[in-house]
Amino acid sequence: MRNVIIVGSGCAGNTAAIYTARAGLKPLVISGHEPGGQLSLTTEVENFPGFPEGILGPVLVENMKKQAERFGAEYMQGVVEESDLSRRPFRIKVDGEWLECRTLIIASGASARWLGLPSEQKLIGHGVSSCATCDGFFYKGKKIMVVGGGDSAMEEANFLTRFGEEVTIVHRRDEFRASKIMLDRCRANRRSSGSPAPSSRRSTTSRRATSQASSCAT
Repeated sequence: MRNVIIVGSGCAGNTAAIYTARAGLKPLVISGHEPGGQLSLTTEVENFPGFPEGILGPVLVENMKKQAERFGAEYMQGVVEESDLSRRPFRIKVDGEWLECRTLIIASGASARWLGLPSEQKLIGHGVSSCATCDGFFYKGKKIMVVGGGDSAMEEANFLTRFGEEVTIVHRRDEFRASKIMLDRCRANRRSSGSPAPSSRRSTTSRRATSQASSCAT
């Protein structure tokens, strides 16, 4: 039985591994279906403390892993299929094998929902991104498209108006799913003006409001 099992190997999972390993708890880290998390899909990371010149996402996450391993953390490739948290010790099933632990840390994070286009995986970090905060700066002065109609899409689009010449939201439905407050925030963006002009093609709707510097689609 393990003292600590950590599910997820992104920033949060690796940080938990470093702290628990330094405490002598010898944690087991389950890498999950995206080892390294979304950080492993980014190119240059400029907003992580301690790297004034920036660092590549995969390099950063690998360094964190090595740091945890230095203190005794163990990493296991696999995906959690089932769990029993109704009693102690906690039990999780990883690729058909049941594991027991006294403490379970869930740091599974989030996964980007890609469009499924043949070319998008090749272009990640070269014009295609799943993180506006991570990569927005690289698109300064460019026309940017955000795919989605929920709160996350509105938040990302609003943020990207700091950098892009124009930001367009493309959504498959005839109305956005975002909450009213997020829609209002996007519409009230001080760098956007004009009224929405809907244009449909099949089931996709693109709406935009353009200003001199940028636009926040509504």
